Order: sequence, then C-alpha cells, then structure tokens
Amino acid sequence: MDFDDCLMAPAVQDIWMLLTGQEEGEWQMQLSEVIEGYEQHRDFDRSELALIEPLRAFRLIRHSAWLVARWEDPAFPVAFPWLADAGYWDDHIRQLEQQRRVLDAAVSGQA
Repeated sequence: MDFDDCLMAPAVQDIWMLLTGQEEGEWQMQLSEVIEGYEQHRDFDRSELALIEPLRAFRLIRHSAWLVARWEDPAFPVAFPWLADAGYWDDHIRQLEQQRRVLDAAVSGQA
C-alpha cells in the first residue's frame, strides 16, 4: 500500500482506490466499511462521493499517459511490456468508453 500522496486530494481519492469489488453491491459494501473505519479517525465529507467516477476517469487517462511519457526510459518497456500491445489499448479504449457512459449517466441523473 502506497500512502505517499494521501492528503493531496479529496479523501475519497484515497478511499475509492482501496475498493476491489466488481459488482455494485459488493463495491458499495466495501465503500461503507472503509468509510466507517475512516470515520473512527476523522470526519468524512459524503459530498465527495460524487467525485469517485470523475476521479476514476482521470486516473484511467493519467496512468497510461504517465507510462507513455516515460517509455524511453529503458526500464519501462521491461516493466510494462503490455503497454506496446494493441490489446492493451483496445481494452483501455473500452474502459474509457464505459467510464464515459457512467459519467453521462451521473450527469443526467440516472446513476
């Protein structure tokens, strides 16, 4: 676990990245448990929950951009060989399209 960037963004940024649930019910249960534990130490602003999906979209884009920007470093092709694979980018585009639909639904009030 890497906490070096904690307290550099809304608390929900650190919280949502701890969740591993794939199904919404599982994900929501994990979120409730993490927030419950978090609130044993400090208050949690529940209005930040609306930031989860925009932050997820940002991370999807930013992480790949970070890797590509460092591709000339000889360690990166060795550590991340899948980055040069078309399958990675096909999947990445699918994830971005799915995330766009989630954001669209949230904006239109359907989430």
